Amino acid sequence: MNVKTRCPWCGTDPLYVKYHDEEWGLPVYDDQKLFAKLILDGAQAGLSWITILRKRDNYYRAFDNFDPEKIARYDAVKLAALMGDAGIVRNRLKIEAAVKNARGYLNIMEETGSFSGFLWDFVDGRPIQNSWQTLTDLPAKTPQSEAMSKALKKRGFNFVGPTICYAFMQAVGMVNDHIIDCFRYHELS
Repeated sequence: MNVKTRCPWCGTDPLYVKYHDEEWGLPVYDDQKLFAKLILDGAQAGLSWITILRKRDNYYRAFDNFDPEKIARYDAVKLAALMGDAGIVRNRLKIEAAVKNARGYLNIMEETGSFSGFLWDFVDGRPIQNSWQTLTDLPAKTPQSEAMSKALKKRGFNFVGPTICYAFMQAVGMVNDHIIDCFRYHELS
């Protein structure tokens, strides 16, 4: 029997293992998918990622499939409905941040034409290949995530601190932070 070695953070929960094996660290270049992931990573602040992962489908439903044009126009009635939606994390600041971030996204699209290009510029357009031995080797933030955070905040984004930005960069493949013994490390190198 061939047992795959994985990053230990995903444990044995089937949903978490599937996320690790099929998504985490895989480079994403689609503007709207990057926007959605950034909102979800902001929603995760102070919580475990598995909490958000279990609610991810609810987030897509509640936030109009993360359509930035729609989210940017959310009004008090929609915000109240989101606050009453048990399928998502009902944190007013995080919900309001999604609206601010949608407006920031639209400004970046107008300014640069590509949210993906804007974000991937922080890693010179290609994934950084790290070679961590253990989870304790992984940093919580990097100069690139600090620069990304600063640039996003300058454009009105919230819940995009350097630690959130680094978790986002890991998830969307801007950095390969699978530990070197993990089967995904080699697949993504």
